[in-house]
Amino acid sequence: MISTMLQLIKRWKLRRLVRRGLQIADDCRLISIPHIDSEPWLVSIGKHVTIADKVTLITHDGGTWVFRDQEKYREVIKYGRIIIHDNCFIGYGSIVMPGVSIGPNAVVAAGSVVTRNVPPNTVTGGVPARKMTDLESYAEKRLKNTPAYNLEAYRDDKKTEILRLYPRPW
Repeated sequence: MISTMLQLIKRWKLRRLVRRGLQIADDCRLISIPHIDSEPWLVSIGKHVTIADKVTLITHDGGTWVFRDQEKYREVIKYGRIIIHDNCFIGYGSIVMPGVSIGPNAVVAAGSVVTRNVPPNTVTGGVPARKMTDLESYAEKRLKNTPAYNLEAYRDDKKTEILRLYPRPW
């Protein structure tokens, strides 16, 4: 019951953002709806994108408020489009700043603050985010470090199979 209610709220929030101009492909996986500030029409999300929980997409620089009362700077504004290209993963708690383009085929590590464009086929992370490795090297490392597991058992009961691989310490 609660799960169904949460799914309805999630769909409602997404539809509201789309009505306000967010562009998003149909086959995206949103663990939760990203926080998008006041300009969702400046955000485009491509196909086969996963956005983890607590991701924030910031399309403007509110810091200009500090000096905008000075005549010289009264008309200063800063906005930027955020483009997340096809086949990307944006990790938990990441923040994407105005004017940034990510991907295609890019991974943004959890907790990253993305202030510059992320090149295609890269893994980026940190504060500020920087290239950590290329996608192929990351994929090979993940393959090499994948434990031997029972695929059928994993599909039948993921929790039990994962706990078999990583048992509780006591």
